[in-house]
Amino acid sequence: MVDEIMLNAEERMQKALSSLGEAFSSVRTGRANAMVLDRIRVDYYGAPTPVNQLAGVKTPDAHLLVIEPWDKGSLGAIEHAILESDLGITPTNDGSVIRLSFPTLTEERRRELVKQCKAYAEEARVAVRNARRDANTAVERAVKNDGLPEDDQRRAEAEIQKLTDKYIAQVEEHFKKKEAEVMEI
Repeated sequence: MVDEIMLNAEERMQKALSSLGEAFSSVRTGRANAMVLDRIRVDYYGAPTPVNQLAGVKTPDAHLLVIEPWDKGSLGAIEHAILESDLGITPTNDGSVIRLSFPTLTEERRRELVKQCKAYAEEARVAVRNARRDANTAVERAVKNDGLPEDDQRRAEAEIQKLTDKYIAQVEEHFKKKEAEVMEI
């Protein structure tokens, strides 16, 4: 019973951590990174399609992404989707490829991106704490309804807290790493 509750809580905490990783990967750091295109969906024959399924994405240097669509007819749709996104970069279309030039970030923009990362980290911390709360509630329910001894309840709550502390520390570690990456010139 308690093992099942612990597994469920750890699974939810792991999901919070992986969604934090996905959110961090979408934050651009001044270097060209194809992952910034992952959230952009192109209206391709009526279906929202990720850019990386419509085109090859190359990074010839640290500040340039080149998007080469397999179907040249989708060039305009890809360009439009990038313009509509929150990337903040204007694509250059030469008729066969789209170039995204990533300017070096200003100090002010770096600080804004760190704030954004801090918000993502806080969302992950809240998700981890919610998993802890739900696990503790499930343990309390097990004490009331299933006759779980109170000693087991205290042990389970201590284990849940250890698990929570472990995942909160991992969130902090991820945030510190991303903050250093964003602030790096």
